[in-house]
Amino acid sequence: MEERRVGYYEILLVMVLVTLLHISLNIVPASANFSDEVEQHRRNLLANGLGTTPPMGWNSWNHFNCQINEKIIRETADALVSTGLSKLGYNYVNIDDCWAELNRDDKGNLVAKKSTFPSGIKALADYVHSKGLKLGIYSDAGYFTCSNKMPGSLGHEFQDAKTFASWGIDYLKYDNCNNDGSKPTVRYPVMTRALMNAGRPIFFSLCEWGDMHPALWGARVGNSWRTTNDINDSWDSMISRADMNEVYADLAKPGGWNDPDMLEVGNGGMTKDEYIVHFSLWAISKAPLLLGCDIRNMSKEIVEIITNKEVIAVNQDSLGVQAKKVRMEGDQEIWAGPLSGYRVAVVLLNRGPLRNAITANWDDLGIPPKSVVQARDLWQHQTLKKVFVDKLSATVDPHSCKMYVLKPVG
Repeated sequence: MEERRVGYYEILLVMVLVTLLHISLNIVPASANFSDEVEQHRRNLLANGLGTTPPMGWNSWNHFNCQINEKIIRETADALVSTGLSKLGYNYVNIDDCWAELNRDDKGNLVAKKSTFPSGIKALADYVHSKGLKLGIYSDAGYFTCSNKMPGSLGHEFQDAKTFASWGIDYLKYDNCNNDGSKPTVRYPVMTRALMNAGRPIFFSLCEWGDMHPALWGARVGNSWRTTNDINDSWDSMISRADMNEVYADLAKPGGWNDPDMLEVGNGGMTKDEYIVHFSLWAISKAPLLLGCDIRNMSKEIVEIITNKEVIAVNQDSLGVQAKKVRMEGDQEIWAGPLSGYRVAVVLLNRGPLRNAITANWDDLGIPPKSVVQARDLWQHQTLKKVFVDKLSATVDPHSCKMYVLKPVG
């Protein structure tokens, strides 16, 4: 038995080394089917220890686009603390496009835009860190970023990664515009290696818009990967991004998450019920919860949505399993996924224009038949008085949802 065990680990070591060689050469096919042991070793060897749960925080793009400056970033950091959002886990303050000068300095380094970030990014990072928060930044796997107003990192990956680390950056969103025509599977791993050699753990967010199905290869390269094109602040855009992201549910796990783009909650284009659907679907889908509104100026109802501790807890659950659509009947859908402690998270979603009853059956949810279940309504913040056997039904308003955590009784 001892000889067989030693032989197995020798073979496993060889497989891991071969896999790493293939990764470094970018020749691992997306369909490669290695054993679970090798996958775990590969992840452990390449992991930066970040993203054990989906990241939470804020990003500047959805609300401010290019109209950003260091004052907005500082005030946003202040607001994350003063509103109590940081205590709920919203810790990343992420600067998106347009923060840098169009030209690098004479040594080829990125330079913060003097008119909008006169203090420099290092000073901004120090300020954000002093608040107990983390600073994220943006670049691109091309020659210029998507705005065409600042350089990308193509050809400068190792230099830029070291610059980001020296500034104290904690998160990098890496876009896909203005590239040389080569595949993202060639360009993105270069920045992965650069970050691994930068001397500071930096969460790596791949923003290649689902171009080459990054869910199939993203776990070898980054901590999250966009599965969709950009979201906008509308029901149709939001719900379609949730649909596209759900296809890859099996590929998300701690350390690497599917990303249907940032939250639009609070930007004004949807109703309160639609924003509740938005937040519920992102939470149950284990998507990054990156706020995209001006958190310095939020209505009471928006604060109530984004500070729902019970919904956040579903997103941050340690099991790290993304929910799926387990039933679709016209405009009525049931999304469900397991949680730690033998619990199940469920969203009953009404996508249609009319009020409708929706029933979730235990066999669709993976709950053993005849199980007696207690249901916690996460938006009403109450445990329902009756217990349920075999199914749970609720009437749901149009463009609305109900969200529950189901727990076996006894």
